[in-house]
Amino acid sequence: MFMEGREKTLQCFKAYDIRGKVPEELNENLAYQVGRAFVSELSAKKVVVGQDVRLESPEIASSLARGIVDSGADVLDIGLCGTEEVYFSTFHHEVDGGIMVTASHNPKGYNGMKLVAAGARPISGDSGLKDIERRVIEKDFKKIKPEIGRVTKMLDKSLYVQHLLSYVDLSLLKPFKIVMDAGNGSAGAVIKEIVESLPFECVFLNEVPDGTFPNGVPNPLIPENRAVTSRAVKEHQADLGIAWDGDFDRCFLFDEYGEFIEGYYLVGLLAETLLTKSPGEKIIHDPRLTWNTIEQVQKAGGIPIQSKTGHAFIKERMRREDAIYGGEMSAHHYFKSFAYCDSGMIPWLLIAELMSKTDKKLSDLVDARVRAFPCSGEINYTVDDASKVIEKVEDYYSSQKPIVDYTDGVSLEFDNWRMNLRASNTEPLLRLNIESRGDKNLVLEKVKEVERLVVDSQKEHHLQYVSP
Repeated sequence: MFMEGREKTLQCFKAYDIRGKVPEELNENLAYQVGRAFVSELSAKKVVVGQDVRLESPEIASSLARGIVDSGADVLDIGLCGTEEVYFSTFHHEVDGGIMVTASHNPKGYNGMKLVAAGARPISGDSGLKDIERRVIEKDFKKIKPEIGRVTKMLDKSLYVQHLLSYVDLSLLKPFKIVMDAGNGSAGAVIKEIVESLPFECVFLNEVPDGTFPNGVPNPLIPENRAVTSRAVKEHQADLGIAWDGDFDRCFLFDEYGEFIEGYYLVGLLAETLLTKSPGEKIIHDPRLTWNTIEQVQKAGGIPIQSKTGHAFIKERMRREDAIYGGEMSAHHYFKSFAYCDSGMIPWLLIAELMSKTDKKLSDLVDARVRAFPCSGEINYTVDDASKVIEKVEDYYSSQKPIVDYTDGVSLEFDNWRMNLRASNTEPLLRLNIESRGDKNLVLEKVKEVERLVVDSQKEHHLQYVSP
C-alpha cells in the first residue's frame, strides 16, 4: 500500500484522483480514512457520495460515508450514478464537496475515487489531493464528533435529467433512431430516463448495470470494443450510435455507417454548435491535435485557447478565461454551465440537436473535417525513458526549424503537418499524435518516420505498442 521513497506515499493516490487494486492498494479501511481526511481538509459540513457499478463500490462507498459522518459532516448518498452526477449534485445543491467511487475504464479488480470541492472544483495533486493523502498517512483527522453526521439517500435523478435537457431545444429534435451502448456500466441507470422526454427510437445495448462486466470493461477507446456498437448501428439502420465508458464521463459517437468518430473532430463540432448560440466566446482545447479545432472555432467567431492536457488543467483554464466550452480529443467535453465539468451526456444531445437543425447526417458533419485535417489518432508506446525519446525526436527535426511548443510534451509544427509527443500523466506511456493539412498519406509517412526514431532510441530494448 505504501511506496518507498524520500516521503511516504500511498500507491493509490495518483496525479488526478485515487485509483488502485482492491484490496491491496485500496480497501474499506482506506476509504474510511479518506472520508475522515476529506472532511478534515475541507472543513466540510455536507458531502455528496456516489458510486459506479463495480462490485466493490458499494462497500467502499459505505466506508467512505462512515468516515465522513464520523467526522461530523452529512452525506448526500446518490447511489449508483455517473461521475458527472456527483459533479451536478455538488454544484446544484451547493454542498462542500463530492466524491465518486469509480475506477472509470480500468480493468476489473481496480477501484478508486474522484474528488471535488464546493462548486465541483477538481481536487487533484496540486489542489488538495496531496494534503488529503498526507492526512491519511499521518492519521491527521479531526476528532470523531459526539454528534455524528447523517446519511440522506437522494436517488431521484429528475433534477439532473432536467438540467441535461436544458441544453437543447426539444421542439427541434427529429425522431432519429439511436443505438445506445451502456457497456453494462453506470449509463444504463440513466439513459432511459433521459430519452423518455425525447422523440428518439432507441436501441439499447448492454443497458443493465453489471459490475462483473460480462461483455468486458466498457472503454470504447480500445478499437476492439467498438465492434458491437458499430454492428448494431448497421443492423438497425440507425442514424447515430453512442457508447459510454464505465462512469459515463465520456461518450463516443458512431455515424450512420457504424464508423467510429475520432474525439478530435467532435471538439470542433461541439465548439461550432455552442458558438452559434453564444457567439464570440472562448473555447479551450488540448495541444495534441489542434488545426481542425482552431479553424472551426475561428470560422464560427470564437476564440481558441490552448491548455495543457488533463481535466484539472482544462477546468482551471476555462474558469480563468471564462470559456464556454473545453474539449479534449480523448472524449472529455467540459461546459461552463455544467460548473466547467465534463459530461458524457451533454455532447450527444448537442450533436442530435445539430443534426436536427441542419438536416445533415453525422457523416456529412464530420467527413469534410476529416478530409481537411486527417490525423493518426493517439498511438501509445511503452518506452524506457519518455523524456529521452522526446528529446531525440525534437533533435531530429530541429534542422527543419519547426514551430516548437512545450504546452504539453513537445509539439512540432511544419507547413503541412504537425505532431505532439508527450508522456502520459497517468501511465508509463509515450503518446504520439500527428495531423496534416489534407494529406492522409503524409500522416502515415510521418507516423512511420517518428516510430523509427522511437525504436532507435530504445536501442536493444523491445518497443511495446499499447492500445489506448
